[in-house]
Amino acid sequence: MSVKKAAKKGLKVIEGGIDKLPLDSILAGDCIDVMNSLPEKSVDVIFADPPYNMQLGGELKRPDHSKVDAVTDDWDKFESAKQYEEFTASWLKAAKRILKDKGTIWVIGSYHNIYKVGASLQDRGFWILNDIIWRKTNPMPNFRGTRFTNAHETLLWAVKEESPKGYTFNYQAMKAANGDVQMRSDWTLPICSGNERLKIDGEKAHTTQKPEALLHRVILSSTNKGDVILDPFFGTGTTGAVAKKLGRHFIGIEREGKYLKLAKDRISKVKTLPDDALEITPSRASQPRVPFGSIVERGLLRAGVTLYDPMKRHAAKVRSDGTLACRDQTGSIHQIGAHVQGAPTCNGWTYWHFEKRGNLTPIDVLRQQVRADM
Repeated sequence: MSVKKAAKKGLKVIEGGIDKLPLDSILAGDCIDVMNSLPEKSVDVIFADPPYNMQLGGELKRPDHSKVDAVTDDWDKFESAKQYEEFTASWLKAAKRILKDKGTIWVIGSYHNIYKVGASLQDRGFWILNDIIWRKTNPMPNFRGTRFTNAHETLLWAVKEESPKGYTFNYQAMKAANGDVQMRSDWTLPICSGNERLKIDGEKAHTTQKPEALLHRVILSSTNKGDVILDPFFGTGTTGAVAKKLGRHFIGIEREGKYLKLAKDRISKVKTLPDDALEITPSRASQPRVPFGSIVERGLLRAGVTLYDPMKRHAAKVRSDGTLACRDQTGSIHQIGAHVQGAPTCNGWTYWHFEKRGNLTPIDVLRQQVRADM
């Protein structure tokens, strides 16, 4: 699609460099050229679903001889493995330039390309945090019966350099979403199907459209409300649709004309969730530190009050400096909690309780009250 045609369709296009970020826009053009026109260190997260370079030989057919709607698009074809490697290196170089120092990048692929992508990431100096296995609940079967069914894809999650600090990972939110159990690096999710799958004249509009559930998890885990997510291979706009719903900004780059309008129309129908629905369980590391002494200073617990464990087997008195005293030891809430149990460590905030109207209440309630004030 030409610049003029894209502009007529209401799509934002690249004409020279961009001084300010074109937030919540789809940019028509080559992903490398467009990324090179954006400001340096300007986006928080990049999600990339690049061509897989599948290079299927001939038509793929089912046992009943019907044709399989596989990935045969021109955008997935490269002249050689070397050309694909050069393309991968070029777009990753452009991506690294626009990624903030504390930003992260996600790249998804299949066995056809993910090893080349992973090697290129490392060659560019990226540091891989995780490789995530997306296990598909409803994968396409292996019709020829010559190998195992390809039932997963791999996501690589990386930062710009080794020994990263300060990047976003919403650990507690992911744990809460996983039934209060630490989320693992194997994700079981269905492929895109049903009403979510965009179609043109009854046929799939895009052969590799990703499910919104996958992008929901990616975005919720590694971004905060208001962050900017760039997708250099935007396709039909799954990244933009989920980003808008979750209150994040998006920038999409797409060169294929048939996908541009589909993505724009799709995203225009998405409504951002209300602010109260966008709140997530904060990571403990991101919460302000509250010393137990400040609880005493504020008068939320007075010196001399007795604290108990949940079963009232052990007791300790609060002292004016925020330490505890039991029969044979004094120390912090954590030290005394560990001491009375004969344990190496103890989280005193959840172990010690105070009496309130005849009931035992954990002192952590008071810490949360102070954090709310802060």
